[in-house]
Amino acid sequence: MNDVVLTLNGVEKFYNKGLANEICVLSGAQLNLVPGELVALVAPSGAGKSTLLHIAGLLDEADKGSVEIDGQMLSGKSDRRRTRARREDIGFVYQFHHLLPEFSALENIALPQMANGVSKSDAEVRGRELLNTVGVAHRAKHRPAELSGGEQQRVAFCRALANKPRILLADEPTGNLDPATSDQVFDALMTLVRETGLAALVATHNMELAARMDRVVRLENGVLVDG
Repeated sequence: MNDVVLTLNGVEKFYNKGLANEICVLSGAQLNLVPGELVALVAPSGAGKSTLLHIAGLLDEADKGSVEIDGQMLSGKSDRRRTRARREDIGFVYQFHHLLPEFSALENIALPQMANGVSKSDAEVRGRELLNTVGVAHRAKHRPAELSGGEQQRVAFCRALANKPRILLADEPTGNLDPATSDQVFDALMTLVRETGLAALVATHNMELAARMDRVVRLENGVLVDG
């Protein structure tokens, strides 16, 4: 498929490889993501969701199999090439927002762009547009400690999308939030996916939120299965 933006092909991952206590975390995992698609990744704790996201995001190497972005093989490439792909093509969001506490919401979104050579003024324009999309433009000048949990996570989404990645990988992005706030944050995520056309893979324990996504994949015994 020409429109597939992320492909995991036969990904395998072992811990303590070759030892008596070897553990197989991923066993031939297969996945295709297309632009504009919001996919839920569900599995019990410890089943390997974070490991899969780290491999998909080029933060870790698979022991076997491949990761492709836009049809380009990234597995086994140099650290420099993988770093460039992460910077240009992938955005990450975690359970904790990891915003820089000494900077405002707008500055947290502008800084990654400026590190990529974007001017401060253009970076701030992009930041305000993203903040407006998720409904927190009025909090642009506030530091993370002055924001609610839901506001912090919405800013984290904006920061992840600051450099216009093709792929968003999110690891339990609503895990620290109460149900009502989770719904608000998830609505913001859906808006960003629909308006930007990026492909999103979201690990979650929240089955109600998973059911609202375009597709659900389950990690069972190291294998990804639909439904």
